[in-house]
Amino acid sequence: MAEQRVKRGGRRERLAQRAAKPAIDPCPPGQIGGAYKPLTQAELERIYTTALDLLAKLGMGEVPPRLRADLLAAGATDNGAGRVLFPPVMVEQAIDQAAKTFVLHGRDERRSITVGGNAVHFGTGGAAVQTLDMESGLYRPSTLADLHDFTRLQDTLANISWFTRCCVATDVPDNFDLDVNTVYALLKNTTKPVATSFTLAEHVAPIVDMLDIAAGGAGAFSRRPFLKAHISPVISPMRYGEDAVDVVYECIRHNIPMSCITAAQAGATAPATLAGFLAQSLAETLASLVMVHAIQPGFPMVFSNWPLVIDLRTGAFSGGSGETAVLNAASAQLSNWLGLPSGVACSMTDAKAIDAQYGMEKGLTSLAAALAGGNLIYESSGMTASLLGASFEGFVLDDEMHSHTYRALRGIEVSDENLGFEAICDAVLGEGHFLGGQHTFAAMERDYFYPALADRDAPRTWAEKGAPDAWAKARVRAGEILRGHQPEYLSQEQDREIRARFKIL
Repeated sequence: MAEQRVKRGGRRERLAQRAAKPAIDPCPPGQIGGAYKPLTQAELERIYTTALDLLAKLGMGEVPPRLRADLLAAGATDNGAGRVLFPPVMVEQAIDQAAKTFVLHGRDERRSITVGGNAVHFGTGGAAVQTLDMESGLYRPSTLADLHDFTRLQDTLANISWFTRCCVATDVPDNFDLDVNTVYALLKNTTKPVATSFTLAEHVAPIVDMLDIAAGGAGAFSRRPFLKAHISPVISPMRYGEDAVDVVYECIRHNIPMSCITAAQAGATAPATLAGFLAQSLAETLASLVMVHAIQPGFPMVFSNWPLVIDLRTGAFSGGSGETAVLNAASAQLSNWLGLPSGVACSMTDAKAIDAQYGMEKGLTSLAAALAGGNLIYESSGMTASLLGASFEGFVLDDEMHSHTYRALRGIEVSDENLGFEAICDAVLGEGHFLGGQHTFAAMERDYFYPALADRDAPRTWAEKGAPDAWAKARVRAGEILRGHQPEYLSQEQDREIRARFKIL
């Protein structure tokens, strides 16, 4: 009887240990990707050579005068017909001198991440104009209050490594007020690395003043920038956008790291063939890199080559397709092959509901991008409805999905201890199983991830609990976080100073 009591007590201790936070996180962010290579070496070289040919022989159109002067000074040529051509040697010099790794700072330095190599991080992006309402289960226009709520929700989610505003506050009509209040929502509700967009170049300097207040004084933000800019300076096919180029100049002036995003659409603004698409979108993203190189060599830029797909039957954007999965994986492979910090976009489900389509499309595309080694995987959390919508429930479900992805990337550690020769012998010659063995206990926390939302109950137990689905469980969890997590990452003095100088809504 005494022996039985000891065994039961040990079981209680083990159950308590399982309920506690694991001593070793089995699947932290930053796992190494790159095992999935959809392109062969020969195919990489052919796509790259075609991209160089496009830049050398076709070049870029609609080049703003200031950028034209800087590009010509850096070695480009004018073809006399309104296009600027980039010799291969100029492109390869930009690649050679580009920042290969750099830190995306958090206001809390413990939350900073290093971009580059084969390390994989999931984050956000997007400009959804609708929010999936948790009460009605239907979509409505996104508001500034939604942006605040999304920001503080993700602040608690470990697998979102940086946060870009995921929705547009459609209730803020003025563009300057929108840019200001978007950044304010980021400053108030998270200390992770953050990102935003600037509608116009003249919005950058005053917003940097606000960032300085949060950073501790004049010039403090530029010395340690914790916000990066999302800019699309190239408009497909093969031309620059003047307003976005102006924003690039201002961001470099204020030392704001950038994601220069190419977002061509197969069959619309780029070839429908996947190989042709990759050649053009690579050329266009290289044109952004050459632009940055001509302005300031080596300035931190995420090489954000985002292949997007449309349904050629209807023209509708298709973010959850197998084509999206393989194209973004190939994009990550190309960027990493060039040694550039890669940014791709995946997990952009076309589903409107949190349903089987949602899970299938997100799992397929995000895993492919991660396995290929995408350094920053944008749009990967909370986005629905082909990027038109954002979901609170989606954020918490996707955070759990990312844990499984990181666990898959971590792979299998083969060592004498893990091979378990002695444990196998002990089990075969002893009790005939591995339950309760020290080898099993050691592996439980180290090698396995235990989801909080995914249902692993037996059917009867699940039914007794009310047969909840993932959407319902995620809604409960998101509500708990939003009710309980009310961060105040700005001091009262900082908040007063910001409100005195800006129209905070």
